[in-house]
Amino acid sequence: MSHIPIKNYSRLDKPGYTMWLKYGLTYLILLTLSFGQSIILAQYVDFLPVPPELIGKIAGFWALITAIFFFVTNRQKFHAYEKPMRKLSEAAKKVSKGDFSVYLEPAHNADKLDYIDVMFEDFNKMVEELGSIETLKNNFIAGISHKISMPLSVIRSHAPMLKKEELPPQLRDEYAETILATSENLTALVTNILKLNKLENQEILPITEPFDLCRQLCDCALIFEGAWEQKNIEFTADMDDRAMIRADESILEIVWHNLLSNALKFTEPGGKVCLSQTSEEDSIMVSFSDTGCGMDRQTMKHIFDKFYQGNTSRSGEGNGLGLALSLRAVELAGGTISVKSEPGKGSVFTVRLKTEQ
Repeated sequence: MSHIPIKNYSRLDKPGYTMWLKYGLTYLILLTLSFGQSIILAQYVDFLPVPPELIGKIAGFWALITAIFFFVTNRQKFHAYEKPMRKLSEAAKKVSKGDFSVYLEPAHNADKLDYIDVMFEDFNKMVEELGSIETLKNNFIAGISHKISMPLSVIRSHAPMLKKEELPPQLRDEYAETILATSENLTALVTNILKLNKLENQEILPITEPFDLCRQLCDCALIFEGAWEQKNIEFTADMDDRAMIRADESILEIVWHNLLSNALKFTEPGGKVCLSQTSEEDSIMVSFSDTGCGMDRQTMKHIFDKFYQGNTSRSGEGNGLGLALSLRAVELAGGTISVKSEPGKGSVFTVRLKTEQ
């Protein structure tokens, strides 16, 4: 969008000229009203010829009345409108320069707010939201920079070692495996970033079709069969034989994959992971519970934030985007997601979906 600056103003746009023009118009209106009153009185009172000096005094009187009227109304307008608008304009300029600490104090108490005060409150809410968005953007940039720089540094440090001819074969294989695993993590990170960006920008529009949710959950669980067997985790599933739902199957697949992956990742060998599904009259609930490390309240406040990882000891096993992706996918499916957890007692993630969308 192009902006065309306006540099040339007509005389009517100049404050001084405009003020005197308004004064003159007000004066003429009041004189006209006074003349109209004289015509009405002349029908009942026999006026003598009016001396010229009396006409001058009357004109001066109304000039004074106009000045008083003009002063009072402009003072009221200045305090009630122009002054607040100037404050709002100055605040908007600060916000446009990136200052999100701006706050406009309402002039009246909460029970006596006028439309200007309400405008100030709405402006403050807008600035607060913009500040939150700016913080999220900065955190996102910092997070993605950190997440990308780590695997790149690993690749850069290991790749030159493979060029050494005297490197033992076993060590060469270890370096190659490290580079391969790191490259796969980097690919997964970029893929998740692209998915999340498409979901947030609604570039992926849900295509709602009826499908069997229980079948999808079973297919997802079988994908991780090797993972729970490798860690000797007791995996149980409690589901209906069939549960039909109308939603986008591919979007919900993202949710089940991430929640089950997290449950297995944070559960120690020999622990338990349970997948349960229950049907109600107009909704279906899917829960993933584990006996892992659990989370405290502070961690649970941020688990759906991009790149946030509460358990830093497992940071190398993920990229902090899985739950952010899951939240957005559930929202697109018209559902809700909640979590219950205690440190050392595991976690339970519950997704509630409507059966009809």
